[in-house]
Amino acid sequence: MFKTGIAMLFALTAIGGCKDKGTKEAADNTGRNDIHTTTADKAGGGADVDKTQSIRKAVMDDSALSTNAHNVKIVVENGKVTLVGPVASADEKAKIGKYAADVVGDANVTNQLEVAN
Repeated sequence: MFKTGIAMLFALTAIGGCKDKGTKEAADNTGRNDIHTTTADKAGGGADVDKTQSIRKAVMDDSALSTNAHNVKIVVENGKVTLVGPVASADEKAKIGKYAADVVGDANVTNQLEVAN
């Protein structure tokens, strides 16, 4: 019975999604992808994976960031970073851009983060 209750809790959580307080967009922005969107499956390997992990760690370690900010897409391909997704404020957009720039340099960051309404 305990396992069934846990499974139902996870299922309900997955169905309900996760919304960040104060924003109108869900943290999951998968529905926004199209054939022209940079996604993780286009990322390189080796050093690119290490850079992605470094940026993701910096983002996740920042407890001041919103749930949306913690869930942005970070794609590194050939040493160049593309950031995609909704964030709660211009400050969050700038912070995440800086975390990426700290790893790959300003010239190698394309910040496509959007401030949610």
